[in-house]
Order: sequence, then C-alpha cells, then structure tokens
Amino acid sequence: MAIAKAERLMNLALCLLGTRRPLSKRELRDSIEAYVEASRPERGVASRSEKGAAGSDDSFNRMFERDKDDLRELGLVIETVENLDGEVGYLARRDSNRLPPITLDAEEAAALGLAAKVWQQARLAGAASGALQKLRAAGLPEDVDPYEAHGALEPRIPVHEAAFEPLMLACRDRRPVVFDYRKASAARPEPRHVEPWALECWRGHWYLAGFDRDRGAERVFRLSRITGRVRSRGTGFTAAVPDVVTVRETVASWAGEIADGTALIRLRSGAGYPLRAKAIGVRELGDGWDELEIPYGHGLDAWLVEFGPDVVVVEPAELRADVVDRLRAVAKG
Repeated sequence: MAIAKAERLMNLALCLLGTRRPLSKRELRDSIEAYVEASRPERGVASRSEKGAAGSDDSFNRMFERDKDDLRELGLVIETVENLDGEVGYLARRDSNRLPPITLDAEEAAALGLAAKVWQQARLAGAASGALQKLRAAGLPEDVDPYEAHGALEPRIPVHEAAFEPLMLACRDRRPVVFDYRKASAARPEPRHVEPWALECWRGHWYLAGFDRDRGAERVFRLSRITGRVRSRGTGFTAAVPDVVTVRETVASWAGEIADGTALIRLRSGAGYPLRAKAIGVRELGDGWDELEIPYGHGLDAWLVEFGPDVVVVEPAELRADVVDRLRAVAKG
C-alpha cells in the first residue's frame, strides 16, 4: 500500500509539473491509473446507477484531496486557477518549485567528500557517490576534489553486521522491529521488541538506541549481538522519541567509561596493559601477580571477562559475582 501511494503521488506531481496549463480534476482523474481505478463504481452496484457514480466520485475526490495535501506538505507548490468557465484547475509551475543554486566553498566540499569516503564500506556508498556527482553538476567548485586524500589516515566506518541496514531503515521510517538478542551474560538469545531511535558507531562497534517495549524503558543494543533476521512489527511508536538520543554517552556508561567508584583486582604480570593504563595504583604481589586499583563503573565486568584467566577480582563482591556469572555463561556456550 505504501508503494502504491508513493507511485500515485509521483504520478500526480509529474502531471502537475509537466503541464503548461491548469489541469482540472477530471483531466487528472483520466490521466492517472490509480484515480481511474478509484473512480470505478463500487462492486455490487450497477455502473450506470446514480449511487454507483456518486460513490466513485466521492472516492476519487477524497483520494485527490489527500494526495494534494500530502504533496504540499512535501514542499510542492500547487496553484489553484479558475478559468473563464468557472472550472478549477491545478498546476505546479517549475519556476516556483525549483531549488536555488547550490554553492559550496572548498571547506564544505571537502566535508562532503570526507563523509562520502566514510561510507565506502556500507550500502550507502553508491548513494553518497551519486550525490557528490550531482553536486558537481550543480556547481561544485572545479578546483576542489571531494575524494582527494586529506591525510595519511583514511576514515572508514565498518558495517559488517547484517542488522545494520534494516535497522537504519526502521529508524528512518519509525517502524518497530523484533530481533533475537544475546546479552554478554546470557547463554541464549532472547526476542526483543524495540522502537528504534538512532544508530551510532563507538570504538568500531555499531549500537542501536531505542525503546524496549517488553521492559518499558530505553535500551542500547550492540548490533554484533543480534542474531537472525530483523523483522518489522506494525507501525507507530508507543513512546515519545527524545529530542537528543545520546547513544555514545549511554554506551560509554554501560562500558564502564563513566566510573563512580574503584575496584581492586589481581593481574598477571606482563598482561592486561589497557587495565594498567587506567590503574590508579599498582602494587607488586610476587609470584607473577600484581594488584591494581582501577576505576569501577557499570559494564566493567564485561571488559574484565575479555582478559580471561589473567584477571582475578578481589573487590567489590558484586563485581566479582558479575564476572563469575559472565564466565559461566561463556562456558555454557
């Protein structure tokens, strides 16, 4: 149904933009197939009956008025003109619907080129390249090469997760989704019903922020932990979308980047250099072990598990329990 409506709106816009004189409702109805279908008498009613004709006219009029309003909301300037016979016609003049000339300086062009290069590994690469070509044709400075390298580092955002594209489209279209998600501390994935808000890349991983309907609260999901296919579930959100979705800050807090205390751990000598870099204090214990005091925030347990047998949590007790639970979940597969 959405595709049919989009095609109908496109056909109406082309008719209004392509005419040199105002077109009446009757002419538009006869020119667009969807309107011809809507104008046919309803089933079970004789095609020549007054009731059938009235019903078909009403269907067309309602559809046409909605489509006209939708096009105006999208920015198309539609004029209503009355001829000498009193018949109302419609047209969209090209000069009224033409975008102003696009002018870009060297810095703006470079920013667009950088953005396009960032997406070269994603499905958006073709769209980004095509957009730059259109900007070039529209007046992008000839002495500026948007693809020119601006340094030794090449910006890239890797998009390897199959869930990225359907979630990106769901965020754009405001469509709820369902997917199976495996938490780091869980042995098996669980279904999640989510109203997706925004996607963001943080430290090489993609995360989705949205409203978890089952839990009735905002949640952040790492795309690499989504298993199976992302499926759409109906339309419309039940929760308001925040004006600003702070995916990066939320993920940072869940990853232990925002600390509200300290933890005491034992670390094997010569191992765990990222932990040593964050340590507030280090004390040699002998027998190949050191004792470190490190910042403690939500999500630190998930990070410590990555170091395996080289780390032993001394305190606090809840952190030690969380690490043990995660290791058991990993052992169960």
